[in-house]
Amino acid sequence: MAIPAGVRALRHRDFRLFWSGQLVSLIGTWMQSVGQSWLVLELTNSPFRLGLIGTLQFGPILLFSFLGGAISDRVHKRRMLIGTQTALMIQAFTLSALVWSGHVQFWHVAVLAALYGLANTLDMPARQAFIAHLVPRGDLMNAIALNSAVFNGARVVGPAAAGLLVAHYGTAAAFLFNGLSFLAVIAALAAIRTEGAPRPRSGLGMGAEIAEGVRYALGTSRIALVFGLLLSVSLFVVNMNVLVPLIARNVLHEGAHGFGLLMASLGVGAVIGALAVATFSVGRPPLWAVVVPALTAAVLLIALSFVHHFGLAVAVLMMLGFAQITFMTACNTTVQITVPDELRGRIMGLYALVFAGMTPIGSLFMGTVAERWGVLRACAVGGTMGLLLITTFTLAWRQRHDRADPLPPRDAPSAPAV
Repeated sequence: MAIPAGVRALRHRDFRLFWSGQLVSLIGTWMQSVGQSWLVLELTNSPFRLGLIGTLQFGPILLFSFLGGAISDRVHKRRMLIGTQTALMIQAFTLSALVWSGHVQFWHVAVLAALYGLANTLDMPARQAFIAHLVPRGDLMNAIALNSAVFNGARVVGPAAAGLLVAHYGTAAAFLFNGLSFLAVIAALAAIRTEGAPRPRSGLGMGAEIAEGVRYALGTSRIALVFGLLLSVSLFVVNMNVLVPLIARNVLHEGAHGFGLLMASLGVGAVIGALAVATFSVGRPPLWAVVVPALTAAVLLIALSFVHHFGLAVAVLMMLGFAQITFMTACNTTVQITVPDELRGRIMGLYALVFAGMTPIGSLFMGTVAERWGVLRACAVGGTMGLLLITTFTLAWRQRHDRADPLPPRDAPSAPAV
């Protein structure tokens, strides 16, 4: 049976297995994300502590993602992913057991969030780099877009299901489902034939290899711009796990089910965006496809600060999800297609640092602003700061690019075609 061009990466058996396992597992991950945010609010009633959990969960990525990327360049990625997914499964089962027993305390959630972050520090760069082993380069952008689609399709199903489960059975049910969902991705990884073998050793030490990756990223203008935009968006624009539960409860006066529906609307927009990218895009995206969605997401976050109606919040979050996923897919594809194979793990480790690793700082900042001045002002501050940083990085890149590639004088003869 012919496979449509929009999902052409699914022609490859190993990618099909990987993608299918991710679909089940990520639904559970989003259910746990919703359940964890709601649990922290139930235990503490503190926006600051909600932001602190985000800091603990993503802090290890900030500290160790360089190391995780360098390790993923040295090991068989499939085996590494089986190990990290098993660790994440154990974390989910432990959290479920603590809640179900009635003994859960805030410090339990904090410690388990930090352990989740440690496992994720090794998992993220290996998982991102592994995709390039599963499909040929010509199908890489489609594979990345489909991976984004399944990630955000799970964002639609997971939060909505979590809202229903939490409302009827409590947060422990969401954590239990997440633990069970890891069985699907572990089984898929076990069936995949591609090992994601390590590159030939360069003879450099770990520190020298990390430095080599950093020099490449900073010295390649397109990659440097992408990382600058990722930094801006991750710090100030994508802190939805802090902002959306506060908007649901404090502004719209909704319970867990309403919170789940708001998170699902964010995911609906993201799925539409990911499918649009998968269907219409080929090759490396132009830079405007990176910059414009970043600016749009920042503007929409500012718009969210004026929302007081549930239906309007759903609409803004859908558009925000669309902008976020088109931005993230364009960033990921630009990096994956540009970077040499021998640097892929290290550069994806740097990618994880700049994107996910900045999240704890952004979560703590947004949680602090929300606790002192309210969540709507936090949205306005985050959107404005993001907009300023995105504009600054884009203009700086433009000036650097102009200096590196000066235009010829207007009256100069054109160079002959070659």
